[in-house]
Amino acid sequence: MNFNNILMIGCGKMGGALLNHWMSGGENFTIVDPALESAPSPARLVSDLNALGEEKFDVVIVAIKPQMIDDVLPDYASRLAEGGYVLSIAAGLSAQRIARAMAGAGEGAPVVRVMPNLPAAVGQGVSGLYAGPEIDADQRAHASAMMERAGTVVTVDDEDRLDRVTAVAGSGPGYVFEIARAYVAAAQEQGFSAEDARAMVLGTMAGALAMAMEDGAPDLETLRNSVTSKGGTTAAGLAALNGDETLSRLMRVTLQAAYDRAVELR
Repeated sequence: MNFNNILMIGCGKMGGALLNHWMSGGENFTIVDPALESAPSPARLVSDLNALGEEKFDVVIVAIKPQMIDDVLPDYASRLAEGGYVLSIAAGLSAQRIARAMAGAGEGAPVVRVMPNLPAAVGQGVSGLYAGPEIDADQRAHASAMMERAGTVVTVDDEDRLDRVTAVAGSGPGYVFEIARAYVAAAQEQGFSAEDARAMVLGTMAGALAMAMEDGAPDLETLRNSVTSKGGTTAAGLAALNGDETLSRLMRVTLQAAYDRAVELR
């Protein structure tokens, strides 16, 4: 089946970021969002579902706030074409919950849940993808291909694993930004201007990550050791940073706290 006709319910910050990359696949996108003033061409924007007559869609993308699901989604149940599926980026809502909200499509409405992260806005996202039990191979392949347009896709077998992707990748940019912020602040304390400190820190981080992501790059421990001379400046810095495993413990606690919160929000 060709999934050419796609309806997007809502188009906020994350939805808009993904849409800019999704449209590179050539499908026809229609957005229903009463708060949106314009949409990127050639997507069609309407403020009300009634403007679409009786039109049906191969994919219905759920990109509204989770608290709106039960009130909004039932109105769209009849819009899902035979053989179509639902793609949800609504955080914290299970595939079963989405399927139930699409009541007109039955309890078995095919649902793919996706947990993207913010770097999808620049095509460098990491998205977790869970395909519900009613999803077939073609639907799964299409959903995965759409998300790959915005970055890397990690497919998981159950929704608990998706919550763990949320802890690692979904919330991950926040951790990275906070580490970078603290690093820049420390550089400023060494006497550098805010501009120079930011340039040095972000440039160093970007360069190091580029090395780590090269094809055939060694593991991270080997890379770390390659720039660490015994008794040198890097060794002294690393001993202060994580010599007692404090950083390692903090990262474990960080991911566990984010996962625990994801579970609470189910």
